[in-house]
Amino acid sequence: MYQEIDLDKIDIHADPPLEEPARQYYFMAKCRKWVKGFEQRNGRLPKSCVLNFGCQMNARDSEKLSGILKQIGYILAEEEDSADFCIYNTCTVRDNADQRVYGRLGHLNSLKKKKPSMKIALCGCMMQEPGTVERIRKSYRFVDLVFGTHNIYKFAELLAEMFEQDRMIVDIWQSTDAIVEELPAERKYPFKSGINIMFGCNNFCSYCIVPYVRGRERSRNPKDILQEISSLAADGVVEIMLLGQNVNSYGKNLEDQMNFAGLLREVEKIEGIRRIRFMTSHPKDLSDELIQVMAESEKICRHLHLPLQSGSTRILKEMNRRYTKEEYLSLVERIRRAIPDIALTTDIIVGFPGETPEDVDETIDVIRKVGFDNAFTFLYSKRTGTPAAAMENQVEESVMKEGFDRVLKVVQDTARKRVALLAGRTMEALVEEENEQDPSLMTGRLANNILVHFPGEPSLIGQIVPVHLREYKGFYYLGERM
Repeated sequence: MYQEIDLDKIDIHADPPLEEPARQYYFMAKCRKWVKGFEQRNGRLPKSCVLNFGCQMNARDSEKLSGILKQIGYILAEEEDSADFCIYNTCTVRDNADQRVYGRLGHLNSLKKKKPSMKIALCGCMMQEPGTVERIRKSYRFVDLVFGTHNIYKFAELLAEMFEQDRMIVDIWQSTDAIVEELPAERKYPFKSGINIMFGCNNFCSYCIVPYVRGRERSRNPKDILQEISSLAADGVVEIMLLGQNVNSYGKNLEDQMNFAGLLREVEKIEGIRRIRFMTSHPKDLSDELIQVMAESEKICRHLHLPLQSGSTRILKEMNRRYTKEEYLSLVERIRRAIPDIALTTDIIVGFPGETPEDVDETIDVIRKVGFDNAFTFLYSKRTGTPAAAMENQVEESVMKEGFDRVLKVVQDTARKRVALLAGRTMEALVEEENEQDPSLMTGRLANNILVHFPGEPSLIGQIVPVHLREYKGFYYLGERM
């Protein structure tokens, strides 16, 4: 839609429209006028840098922020040092994500002292966390704009206010029912894209801050999703990833009945799309219908990210995960029976309050029985405002690390054995980029999400090609194009 709108033809002297997204295009036009003024004063266009600190949904949001900035005239830069406007799209799932942002803000403060005209913005999940805004107001007064997750679509409007005001602009919403997606986006890859299908989460796992900062579940209209994917396919996209905090519960709040399995069936019909991925899936909501759709599909990638978090039924209950160890293993058995070649990856938390070495043994038992292709293993991170943060029996750091090391070793051992089974096979890889260490090699991604590096030309980028998996190197392959 945005490609059809000429911002220079919008009357910025009229009152702004009330309806979205027309209102945001009005403010984009106002911002473009500011950018032209900058160019006249400085003899160049301003540069912007958007840095993403979070998940795939954050990355998609960052593409929208970059798209709006490009639409109004900014040149996109990768480094803060050269930017006239820097925006951090933050995460708050773990404390170290917060600390990374605060650490980087110190660097931005130094940059702004050298270049007082520089603008700085913070947005994303961390901004929704209690106490964050107060800390920024008190200790980081050089920040120009602060907004959260619910009003990211208002970015152009907030930018216009920032350009007109000589003060910190703070706009944090506690919730919203609005879904506004018809805005510019600057995709990192021209041949693949994420698509938001829902927002928020209703699960309230006791350790997780996400429902408090992202809000309750809201599903997009399936017609809007399918229209967006069709437009992406027409623009050369061959692989899409459907995004949501829990995609398995898609459609529960829609008037027109459509569940996630039904949506996948419709997406598969879209010509031009050759690969379909999705994340993240909650085990309690993964239906036999979804397993059947995946098994029958020629486009859905043979990869499923299925967070375990813990193998102890007792700890799972304390986490409010609403499944047991046995139920998780039974689900995996049904998945593997229907889709024998599927790659399973997972998330694991070590050190949840009250966890004992015996509970860690239960987690290790599940890892061995499932044989994950990869697992993202984390130390428990205490998040203020979650039930787990107030629990007694917080695990000492040394005990956490001991359990983490034990889990990580088994994860790595089992994953290597699983991935090594592919040696000698020829599989299709989507060529994503030149290898960072060796420009004579291309880097491709298999349908099961494993990376393979092989000799090739940059002209292959964006194509799906057959690659012989010659040498296993530990979580990736060296191969040759067939």
